[in-house]
Amino acid sequence: MNRIRILENLHIPLWLIKDLCWALVFKPLGVIMIFPTVGLSFYLSWKTRNSPKEWLPNLSVTCWILANSSWMLEEFFSWPLKIVACFLFVMGIILISVWLFKYFPHIWVQQSENIENRD
Repeated sequence: MNRIRILENLHIPLWLIKDLCWALVFKPLGVIMIFPTVGLSFYLSWKTRNSPKEWLPNLSVTCWILANSSWMLEEFFSWPLKIVACFLFVMGIILISVWLFKYFPHIWVQQSENIENRD
């Protein structure tokens, strides 16, 4: 497993802890967890920037986490961030849609061929 995949897997518990703090309305840790979660997401996006088939999903996840964090901050502190969250969600949807239409079909065929060649 390469380093990017390891970091992507590490990213999952950070995100889950942040969202659990949100669900439990544990504001201090929820706000603190925004920083490593968003930071790692930016790092993954930066490291994959030269490969659009890797970069677009990572950038989409970054938009999703930023939107999710904005929404959480709005609920925690009544800050008017819902429009920011909606914009970021839409940006994430656009980015992953580009990936789905442009790169996913090729990746799917390539993976299917690899599986068939193993059998």
